[in-house]
Amino acid sequence: MAKLAKLLPLVRGSAPEDKGQTKVLDAALMAFLDFGIKRTSMVEVARRGGLSLATLYRRFAGKNDLIAAVGLRQARQFVTDVDAALREPIERDASAEEQIVALFVAFSEGLRGNQLLVRLMNTEPEIVLPYLTVQGAPVLELGRDYLAEFITRLQSEGKLPEYDPLPLAEMIARTALSLALTPQTVIPLDDSAALEQFAKDHVVPGFRIF
Repeated sequence: MAKLAKLLPLVRGSAPEDKGQTKVLDAALMAFLDFGIKRTSMVEVARRGGLSLATLYRRFAGKNDLIAAVGLRQARQFVTDVDAALREPIERDASAEEQIVALFVAFSEGLRGNQLLVRLMNTEPEIVLPYLTVQGAPVLELGRDYLAEFITRLQSEGKLPEYDPLPLAEMIARTALSLALTPQTVIPLDDSAALEQFAKDHVVPGFRIF
């Protein structure tokens, strides 16, 4: 199996949030959605979270640390949601084609359905774009390594031929990121049935199962 980078295990292995952490991150996310990141102050997050500003600063040294924590949580939720979408096909030993389609749909819907990403892309692109373009290596790494793990599992089950999974995984990760950055497309992202058919016609062949 190709050696995976450390970011995916970090996202998956993040310690469970305690009640206080959950409250603060919920408050920060809602404030970011309402006001954007630039206009959200630590005072506002503390107020929404029902704690003192001093307590908030004991948990997070500054706003950048809070933003990073929300970002890590968003990544963890994305991975959890894709894992959940694949669980049923995996448990019933679905074919490679069925699992690839489920993966593509989960990736596409997860990116397009992320409220914070959509909000920032529409109102504060200057904040989020660097982390998805010139500084986007960690995001690509996370997607690539998740996909490489997926391909390797199917290979170990005899459902895909042996090949280096990383180049294909990175290509798909880059395509998914492009769809998030430029949602205007002829790919039928808003029609689940059509999206599944698109995956069968255009995505599945890339995995070389034929």
